[in-house]
Amino acid sequence: MEKEENIKRLIQNFKDNDDHVRRQTSELLEEIGEPAVDELIQALEDEDRNVRRGAALALGEIKDEKAINPLIKTLNDENKWVRRQVSGSLGNMGDAAVDPLVDALNHPNWRVRGGAAWALGKIGNKKAVEPLIQALDDESGFVRSGTAWALGQLGDKQAIEPLNKITDDKSTFVRKVAKVSLKRLE
Repeated sequence: MEKEENIKRLIQNFKDNDDHVRRQTSELLEEIGEPAVDELIQALEDEDRNVRRGAALALGEIKDEKAINPLIKTLNDENKWVRRQVSGSLGNMGDAAVDPLVDALNHPNWRVRGGAAWALGKIGNKKAVEPLIQALDDESGFVRSGTAWALGQLGDKQAIEPLNKITDDKSTFVRKVAKVSLKRLE
């Protein structure tokens, strides 16, 4: 019980305005590891965005697989900094996160689809190539750009033709990301 209370107190340190304090808190929670995971998962729903962001950071460092689905759910957070941290943390989860992230490419919310694409690119598992190629047709420019970046990171030559097709995308940013990814693949 005392350890649980200490973990809760540590999590509240994410509210501190000092980046150094928040980073140290994450490192301490990473050292605690698995015993902190349940409290960190609960903290993903905290009203304070810094707590949600810090919890996501710590979960990405701990890499406990039971955090994958709660993190994917948090890709829908209203705060873009929380979403970015969540996507990065999911990218740290490795191959265990690939299937849930591929499923998330079909989520109704563009934020979740886009964050999933970016995380898949960070993981680098070739199993995601085909689903990512399909996601290049997404209605959201954020999803298309994340998908184009991810395909460049995966380095699979079968992405060259689909990426070439979106070099004339209506979004300038998507076109730019597609061209950078193509250079990586050639």
